[in-house]
Amino acid sequence: MLIGLISDTHDRIDSIEAAMRVFNTRRVELVLHAGDYTAPFTSSAYRALNCEMIGVFGNVDGDRGLLKERFSNLGFKVESEFEEVKVDGVTIALIHGVYPQIVEALALSGKYNVVVHGHTHKRRAEKVGEALVVNPGEACGYMYGVKSIALLDTATLKVEFIEL
Repeated sequence: MLIGLISDTHDRIDSIEAAMRVFNTRRVELVLHAGDYTAPFTSSAYRALNCEMIGVFGNVDGDRGLLKERFSNLGFKVESEFEEVKVDGVTIALIHGVYPQIVEALALSGKYNVVVHGHTHKRRAEKVGEALVVNPGEACGYMYGVKSIALLDTATLKVEFIEL
């Protein structure tokens, strides 16, 4: 299965729309969003997505109740600060990652094959213990000037970063 990874969209509608086009073109079967959507109005940009999306809240997500409602109305799950996703025999921890020690603890727990996080806005794909830790980078491009997302192949656990 090919999974799309996105984080730190921060109200950047053009980046969200570009990411949805990439995910649809590459025929991803699931998108994981590691948080920091920021405002509920951005949910409409995800309407174009042709697959399931599961997301978590980040530290700057304002009205979480309305975000949850808007994404639920689109058929997407955005309900909490942590999700455990199991697909194709791969167990994935999804968290925003405000506290790096929690990301590392999840990776070292032996429970997860992959830990997906955001928050730092820096791309990352590295082994920590036996787990692959991935940060798709910042879709918004605000901190480092590079808008990026990632694709994760569950069969190989290979990560491809894509600039928007």
